[in-house]
Order: sequence, then structure tokens, then C-alpha cells
Amino acid sequence: MSEPTVCGKCQGTGWLIEDAGGSQVAKRCSCFGQRWKQSLLDQANIPRRYQACTLDNFEVHNDSHKAALKICRQFIKNYPAQEVGLLFIGPCGVGKTHLAVSVIQELIRAKDASCIFYDFRDLIREIQSTFTPESTLSESDVLEPVFQSDVLVLDELGAKRTTAWVEETVFYIINHRYNHKKLTLFTTNYPDTDAKEDGRDAFYKKEPDNLVGRIGERLRSRIYEMCKVVEIQGEDYRKIAKQASYRF
Repeated sequence: MSEPTVCGKCQGTGWLIEDAGGSQVAKRCSCFGQRWKQSLLDQANIPRRYQACTLDNFEVHNDSHKAALKICRQFIKNYPAQEVGLLFIGPCGVGKTHLAVSVIQELIRAKDASCIFYDFRDLIREIQSTFTPESTLSESDVLEPVFQSDVLVLDELGAKRTTAWVEETVFYIINHRYNHKKLTLFTTNYPDTDAKEDGRDAFYKKEPDNLVGRIGERLRSRIYEMCKVVEIQGEDYRKIAKQASYRF
């Protein structure tokens, strides 16, 4: 790994000393903003696979992709006045995580927002691991960035089947962010059958589990109160790409 480049103006201090009317004053170097944004990106916990995701390289294949992309751009434009988060619903491989990660990366770069990404299952496992005697972290250590970040992405909501403890823990997290007016972006592969409309039967037949069954009615109700639903349809990008790689 190459060593980070040291700014030639401030020698890495982030400050410049300038003359002002016979006296010297300290002024922030232009490199400080760049380093700050990089620090926010490093702390965002974005998986390596998704670090190159942007709204510009999101593939649009149908009207639902086009609508989702428009909603994401408007969300970024409205921030920080944006009042509700986003709930991306759709089958596997339609770009839900790509869009969610793209949003927080753009918020970091354009709005200096503190953001954090968590896979639903990983967050539950991290919290559970703090209960073991050998753990050096407490539950509050894990939850502090989840609570404090301006924007949280909770990916694969419902991927771990709910138990009373999981449901209560996740509700505690989401309700805390709701009460403190913190924005949250969710992605889920599980359909909300209450929102079923004619013309989308195939999706629901493939997924007999539904959102309520995976996270519980109380949590579903809170999420719907704090998020705009973004439903994405289409074929699995990963499957299409794999099939294409086998063609000669």
C-alpha cells in the first residue's frame, strides 16, 4: 500500500499561516476538507464490493429503476431538510443496495453528512457478540455510531428471521433514530403483501415470506411512518451478468 500524499502547502497539518494586516492568522488548508470527507467515507463501513457504487453508474433497465433513481437524487438534493428516509423493496439483485450506498456516498461528498452502513445480520451478530465474557466491546460501543450517524443504511432487513429479542432490539434502534429525527435507509427482499396490487403477482408467489412475517407488525408500522417506499422490479443483475460471462 502506498503512503498517503502529504500536502505540500500545510505539510499535513491542515493549517496555513497567513499575514493579515501585520499579524499572522491561521487558516484552514484546502486539503482539510478532502481529508475530512475521506475520513467520513472510511468510517461509513461500506463493504468493498459496493465502494464504487454511484448514482451515475446505476443501470436503468425499466421504469421502476428510473423512478427509484429520481427519488434518490431528490433525497440528496433535499438533505438535510429531507424529513423521511427510504425503504427499498424488491427481489434480489435489482440494485437496492447499490442505490442505498450511492446515496450515502454522495451525502458524504456533497453534504459532509456522517453515514454508516450495516447489514442487518451483521449488526445483530455484533450486538450479540458483546454479551460474551471475552468481548472487549459493550452493546453501547456498537450502538453509538448507529444512533449518532446522520444517515444509517440497514441492508437486508428481515434477512435474519425475527425472534422476540431481535424484534425488540431492532425496534429500539429504529425508534431511537425516529425520536431523534435521524434518517434511515432500508433495503429488503421481502414484499409487503399489504401493498400488493394487480400485475405484481409473480413477485409475491416467488417470495412466500413477507415483511411483516420477518420483522413484526410493530417495526413494520414504524418504518412505514419514517420512510418513503421505493419498490424496484426487474431481473437479478448478478444472474444476468453470470449468464453473460458464459457466452462465447
